Amino acid sequence: MKAARRWLPWLLWPALYAAGLLAAAAAFASAAPLAWFNAAYLSLALAIALLERWLPHEPRWLADDGQTPCDLAHTLLTKGAAQVVAALAASLPLAGAMALRPSAHGTAWPLHWPLAAQVVLALAVVELGLYIAHRGAHEWPPLWRFHALHHGVRRLWVANTGRFHVVDSAFKALLGQLPLYLLGAPLAVFLWVGAVTAVTGLLTHCNIELRTGWLDRVFSTPALHRWHHSRSPAEGNRNYGENLVLWDLLFGTWYRPARRPPADIGIDGEIAAGFLAQLAQPFTASGTRRIMGLSPVPRHNGPPSPPDAGDRIGRT
Repeated sequence: MKAARRWLPWLLWPALYAAGLLAAAAAFASAAPLAWFNAAYLSLALAIALLERWLPHEPRWLADDGQTPCDLAHTLLTKGAAQVVAALAASLPLAGAMALRPSAHGTAWPLHWPLAAQVVLALAVVELGLYIAHRGAHEWPPLWRFHALHHGVRRLWVANTGRFHVVDSAFKALLGQLPLYLLGAPLAVFLWVGAVTAVTGLLTHCNIELRTGWLDRVFSTPALHRWHHSRSPAEGNRNYGENLVLWDLLFGTWYRPARRPPADIGIDGEIAAGFLAQLAQPFTASGTRRIMGLSPVPRHNGPPSPPDAGDRIGRT
């Protein structure tokens, strides 16, 4: 057991990542690809949840924060709805782009490349849109009021992977997917980008003790994303990559100090306690003030922060 606990942190991230992608490949080759992919996704999430109990990165994050129903509701309802909204919003410019092409079969996408190479290219393209959307959500208060829902948690674990406001999710999906529509990427590429994003998201938010080493220079890993949830803007306004850290490296926002990431995470403001209240909160003046930490109201997302926690994300 001691040997396993010493080596498992190095092996688990590549193993879980590969297992998720292999399961996606099997699902996409089946007669019911979406149904089987959802089954694979839930199976991976369950495996991660069990590993969190056995090999936690932060034991204090195992304690119930009362937000699990909201986390699951955002994952199953609002994030899925946002993907549909983004696809519909992208269809209009796609139709215009199709009309402007020199021929009905013209496309800027390298359809002759192997599918794996197309997916790698698509991830790089998508990541730029996601990077712009994600960084804007941290640095521009009108967007932060929606994105703060994701950062309002006081612990990271697999269940809050999809805890995003529908506006935040739709904006990111639109900026990420629109270039692929305009370039004429095929459906298979969209499916694989979605699969990679889903698997990576489960792993970046997991509470498993993992060692990723040089992989932190390529992928968005838990080691990087835990810093992204820091309460300090100097640490939290970094590591915006969803799947890859290419644009973080190029724009100077990659952050991976040698010390352990903070366990005390969250925001300066306060997020409403209930699911529907969380969806409505950014649309009201009083709700926005609470999100920004401008209203002296009691917290509902866990114990109060220590008085010396320093500056907070969202105070601009």
